[in-house]
Amino acid sequence: MKLKLTMLASSVVITTSVGIYSSASIAVEQSAELDTVTVIGDTDAARKLPGSAAVVSNEQLMIEAATDIHQVLKTVPGIYIQEEDGFGLRPNIGIRAASPERSQNITLMEDGVLIAPAPYSNPAAYYFPTTSRLHSIEVLKGAPLLRYGPQTVGGVVNLVSTPIPETNQGSATFMMNDRGSADLHLNYGGKTGPWGYSIETAQRHYQGFKDIDRNDDNSGFQIEDYVAKLSWEGERNKFLFKIQRSLENSDETYAGLTDADFRRDENRRYGLTHIDEMDNQHTGINLSHVFDWTDNLTSTVTAYRNEFKRNWFKYDGKNPETGNNIIDDANGGNGNAQAILNGNRDVAGLAYKNNNRAYDSYGVQANFNWLLGEHDINFGARQHFDETDRFQPVEVYDQVNGELVYQGTNAVGSSDNRLEEAQALSLWITDDFQVTDRLLLNLSLRMEDVETKARRYDGGAARTSVSSRVDNDYRDFLAGISGTYDLTDSWQVLAGYHEGMIPLGAGAEDGTEPGKSDNYELGLRFQQGVFYSEAIAFYSDFSNLVEQCSVAAPCSNDAESGSFSVGGAEVKGLEFQAGTLFSAGNFMIPLDLTYTYTDAETTSGDEFSAGQELQNIPENIVSLRVGLEHNSGWNNYAVVKYIDETCVSIGCNESNSRFDKTDALTTVDLMSRYRLDMGPVVFVKVENLFDRQEIISRSPFGARPNIERTVWAGASIEF
Repeated sequence: MKLKLTMLASSVVITTSVGIYSSASIAVEQSAELDTVTVIGDTDAARKLPGSAAVVSNEQLMIEAATDIHQVLKTVPGIYIQEEDGFGLRPNIGIRAASPERSQNITLMEDGVLIAPAPYSNPAAYYFPTTSRLHSIEVLKGAPLLRYGPQTVGGVVNLVSTPIPETNQGSATFMMNDRGSADLHLNYGGKTGPWGYSIETAQRHYQGFKDIDRNDDNSGFQIEDYVAKLSWEGERNKFLFKIQRSLENSDETYAGLTDADFRRDENRRYGLTHIDEMDNQHTGINLSHVFDWTDNLTSTVTAYRNEFKRNWFKYDGKNPETGNNIIDDANGGNGNAQAILNGNRDVAGLAYKNNNRAYDSYGVQANFNWLLGEHDINFGARQHFDETDRFQPVEVYDQVNGELVYQGTNAVGSSDNRLEEAQALSLWITDDFQVTDRLLLNLSLRMEDVETKARRYDGGAARTSVSSRVDNDYRDFLAGISGTYDLTDSWQVLAGYHEGMIPLGAGAEDGTEPGKSDNYELGLRFQQGVFYSEAIAFYSDFSNLVEQCSVAAPCSNDAESGSFSVGGAEVKGLEFQAGTLFSAGNFMIPLDLTYTYTDAETTSGDEFSAGQELQNIPENIVSLRVGLEHNSGWNNYAVVKYIDETCVSIGCNESNSRFDKTDALTTVDLMSRYRLDMGPVVFVKVENLFDRQEIISRSPFGARPNIERTVWAGASIEF
């Protein structure tokens, strides 16, 4: 069967592997036109993709009233999640051999366009699109991901925005929780003649679940997100203009708790963090043009620009009396450090940095899709530029009688006054070749030519002199091959190999090589009637595993900037998923199970011996989704999610310290929905039903909890 899927700004496959709540009570989703680009293929074709993939459908997002990308992606096999704030504001997403720190080791896109603030020079994703406005989420792993980049080891996450509807229509969803938080999503649009349009907003106003010592300050956040689209379609031409603007203010901190304080009260926050705050704004503009040269040749060209400005003003975590991390001091038994955290000890010289950065990312990408007999060929190029501008003054406070007293602002040193840039030319060609009725092959080749530079300045904001400069450039060719073979009408074999690359940030020295890996997958698929299952083994062999260093996610050598080479490493594992649908009288019972097993360890290197576990990659992850749908329209769902304890530093398997691991966590979410006669859908959602809170992260520093039990009530209406 000929397989062709075309995405915005490209023409290659990202498809579903297993249906989500795909019972008869959920209308089958039409192959939506993603504005100027048509998706061709059905669920059966998607499940024959020559590479592992998954999609979180619009139905799942609506049913689960999704607002936290972490909770959504926990239901996708092969994905690693490291929570941080309990809300998913700064996601940490990894895929297979790509660890999750700030989602910097995967390729993030919205509608086929790179969406991380500076995906080459500083790939950490401090910006992430608002989950409640997403239409669906696509995940691609295996050799076909070479169509994308720059991160090509683990996988691709493409966030699909709300498409322009065919007729004038809109929808609204509003919900509130038991702490008084409110979430609103509105969209309206349609098409008239050749013109189409849509307007959309997501408004989020949250009360935090953490209590700040000696303060009534809120620990929540506010987000405003706006999207507008305008399209025009002629006989052979299609145009789409999209503009997005979002604002966020969140009272978030880098500081967690000591383990002893966590066990007493998971939702406590130290008073010396009450002035910590993140302010950011994001603007994205895309212009896409699709041209049908012939019936078999189509081009898609997209020009894009993303600007992101942020200032995360926060306590730096240093104990001014020792110079060490203050929570590490307290965990180690330093009573004075604990007294400072408690506000019982006066201390001078607490440092609070204005982590003030401006990101600019822009480029042009073009893809040609050519159908030539049994070949579905895509070839194209992207010229990309990005930069990060940092000017980060440090303010000094004293703690007096438990209160913070401002003392002054330090002169900005060169480490906090720097400009980092990257430019990259990417070329690709892929071929989906239907060799026989049973055999489908995907051949992929990608080239990345990257130049980076970093400059540190003296002279304050005037930048009168350069204190240091670093330049680097590298070029890599990456190849892949994968295929499927239909053993019978029900059984299919999947296999693939591709070369992967972890690009270097702009702080890398001249001659430094990017991370490289050889990646393999081998799987078996079965489908008969409403039952579908898939098991895929994966293996990644790193000749050079590279980490990107930051304050939020320090490298294994404790560096907080630049890159660090761990050396050789192996990551191997198994992904399994199965889904089916049962009927019982007036009830339909959809059932979906996913499981991921991963074994990740070092094999060689100057810093680490062989056999040491890699950080932030859990061994076992399980999710189970069960529905109970009645023909009256009253539908109920439960989602059970489990994630293993996880190393927070390389080699925790050789350590007896409890501070080297997170806790295992099991949570249960319940949803109940009912459609009123000719009216809205009303729903209730309970997150973390059994109020289970554990140490889900120790980054950036200190023990951090997942969200406590939270009850939501809301309504959705279409008009």
